[in-house]
Amino acid sequence: MSETVFTRQPHLSPMSDQQRVEILQDPGFGNVFTDHMVSIDWTWDEDGGAWHDARVEPYGPLSLDPSAAVLHYGQEIFEGLKAYRHEDGSVWTFRPEANAARLNRSARRLALPELPEELFLGSLRAQLEADRAWVPTGPGQSLYLRPFMFASEAFLGVRPARQVRYMVIASPAGNYFGGELKPVTIWVSRDFARAGKGGTGAAKTGGNYAASLLPQLQAAAKGADQVVFLDQYHDDAIEELGGMNVFFVHADGRLVTPALTGTILEGVTRSSILQLGRDMGLTVEERRVTLAEWAEGVRSGEITEVFACGTAAVVTPIGRLLDGDDVIESAGGTDVTLKIRAELEGIQTGRVEDRHGWLHRLV
Repeated sequence: MSETVFTRQPHLSPMSDQQRVEILQDPGFGNVFTDHMVSIDWTWDEDGGAWHDARVEPYGPLSLDPSAAVLHYGQEIFEGLKAYRHEDGSVWTFRPEANAARLNRSARRLALPELPEELFLGSLRAQLEADRAWVPTGPGQSLYLRPFMFASEAFLGVRPARQVRYMVIASPAGNYFGGELKPVTIWVSRDFARAGKGGTGAAKTGGNYAASLLPQLQAAAKGADQVVFLDQYHDDAIEELGGMNVFFVHADGRLVTPALTGTILEGVTRSSILQLGRDMGLTVEERRVTLAEWAEGVRSGEITEVFACGTAAVVTPIGRLLDGDDVIESAGGTDVTLKIRAELEGIQTGRVEDRHGWLHRLV
């Protein structure tokens, strides 16, 4: 596929340099968006359909017909990755090919058209060429990129949409949980499941996250930062948090994470940590981990560290686990957790050698 040319419509009233500098001092997460966005349309035809009208345009509200299929049937997927400014001023992202592949796995599950990898990478590059000045330089900061795809066809029949839009928006990001890195508290959801066998758990689609919001409210009411979901059909095996994967560090040098069973999202950060664990000489295991094993392992000292990971939060230590009235205190250690976090962030920001060819230059 030849490289797609993106037409560009500059923003007539972009954020001033002073306003942008003030925002980048403390951007938070997902609160402010850059001046531009990328859009590409797809239309079905007798040959199967084609992507067309790739463009960069001013960030702003969308115009959708009230009968747009996404509003009624939830035919929508998204991705999340970050752009990092290196010391020489260049801007790089981390393993975007993995995000492109996952986007297409999600597209297949939601009956949406696949987006060629070259077009996915080109959309990220087009976004950064327009909004390069928005990439922050502070410690732990980045420009969060949100590619997404949705059914835009105005039609209420229950079938895959024949008109689809793919977009990219961007938002400067600081620490996901805010402020200084500290262990988070997790609430065990006993009443709800994030996904079920044969469902959309392995796809990155909005409905999975919508299903996590009510239990997340329950967690917040108990003073917890996040919720963890269980597989009640396999002895309460750990699945994942509302938006992150989970890892367990064992005293004997094992790094364990729940196996991908079709109901757990295959995180790009997760797979990267598995490789970094091997690089560090840890024995890596992907298998079922039950809630009882978590609790007993922490109490006995067999599990020395527990942490969560994801694109937004990177690597975050887990402190307390709340299961109803039962409180499991922190495993205590953070040595491996912080070492993995430092290694991962070091590669992403160019301070540590990229031994696996994970970095991709955007501008």
